[in-house]
Amino acid sequence: MAWTPFTRRHHDRSRMRYASDLTDREWSLIDPFMPRQPRLGRRRKTSLRAVMDAIFYLLQSGCQWALLPHDFPPKSTVYHYFKRFCRDGTWRRIHDALYCRTRQLEGREEQPSFAIIDSQSVKTGPDGACRKFFRLTLC
Repeated sequence: MAWTPFTRRHHDRSRMRYASDLTDREWSLIDPFMPRQPRLGRRRKTSLRAVMDAIFYLLQSGCQWALLPHDFPPKSTVYHYFKRFCRDGTWRRIHDALYCRTRQLEGREEQPSFAIIDSQSVKTGPDGACRKFFRLTLC
């Protein structure tokens, strides 16, 4: 990607709290996959965008859950949503949608037409036992 004045403005994160925070455009791609406000019971008080910002902060910084800065929602809330998204398939749906969108923007079919599997034997451990590592390439 060439850095032009437009692309620099488009990707500028200098006015954000953290470099890992979602831009409005990024949030608009993820928001449709977030769980809606429950109709019954207590209403959600926590912003799911703040939860996603906290999760991306953890992933990018590599910090521990306990070291999550205090300007994010409580770590127990963030962890609850992270685990919930793992269990209910939210992460998978986000990934698949963004993957298809990226392929479309590149002018390719949404789904790959073939795959290449490559294997390599590697000596590991003190006794040098061989293990096979596989790499999958989708085309």
